[in-house]
Amino acid sequence: MAIFSVQANPTDATRWLDLARRVEAAGFDALLAGDHPGHGASPFVALAAAAAVTSTLGLGSYVSNAGVREPILLATDVATLDVLSGGRARLGLGAGHTPAEWRAVGRERPDVATRVGRCVAVAESVRDLLAGQEVTVDTPELVVRSARLTGPRPVQARVPLTLGTANSTLLRWAGAYADVVGLTGFGRTLADGHAHDVRWRADQLDAQLAHVSAGAAGRAAPPAVEVLVQHVAVTDDAAAAAAPIAADTGLTVAELLATPFVLIGTPEEIVAAVAAHRRRWGVTRFVVRADAVGPLGPLLPRLAEAR
Repeated sequence: MAIFSVQANPTDATRWLDLARRVEAAGFDALLAGDHPGHGASPFVALAAAAAVTSTLGLGSYVSNAGVREPILLATDVATLDVLSGGRARLGLGAGHTPAEWRAVGRERPDVATRVGRCVAVAESVRDLLAGQEVTVDTPELVVRSARLTGPRPVQARVPLTLGTANSTLLRWAGAYADVVGLTGFGRTLADGHAHDVRWRADQLDAQLAHVSAGAAGRAAPPAVEVLVQHVAVTDDAAAAAAPIAADTGLTVAELLATPFVLIGTPEEIVAAVAAHRRRWGVTRFVVRADAVGPLGPLLPRLAEAR
């Protein structure tokens, strides 16, 4: 079964709550909010508002920057959302990449190894806090002293964790411990601090999933594999729609249409592509942007059965 969620950010209350209702009514699995302090809304405040107008929709951050978020604050936000939503909270975490977010909290963005080490430490700390444990950490990347979540406690026995990354070390950690590994397809961060090169080619995806498999070795049930879809277009001319994106990313049109990071084509072609991604890479979860709700909503029953 292919599962689709929607990533979005609120700009005003009316449209945000309407989106939450539409996403749930259409049959999407979750509404996910980005987390870029200073450059977007607070995800957990927005998701708590969405919880009030929905009843079954999953709600989570996608993804929170572990580099600038502290474990006790994240755990408190997630637990509160879980209580207010009746057990529908999700947590998405990533190592972070935007230099401005570090500068805004008085630090410079660390090197990759330090960001990765902190991301793992934050993920483990939040997991343990949500499970009711007392947490103490004293490492160069993270310091936590006798932290405990005494209330509110989550409704769920385990809040699902998605680790969003393309880093090899984090992919292995996600294979071992996460509920969902979120493949971002991101490569090197570009000079603007926000955009990226892409890692969308088949061989690059094979390499990323090899790290996940290595981490999951010996695990009873490996994590679900999810991709962050960057472009959706329902069209009778997939090649024409794909051409400018291919030129911008340095891929051929054929390479672009073969990657799960875009879904472009007729309804039949998109359903076939989702089935192919499941067979080739084990991708069963897709996160799309808000502008895909209208085009993909009517296809969800067919996409769910794509094999």
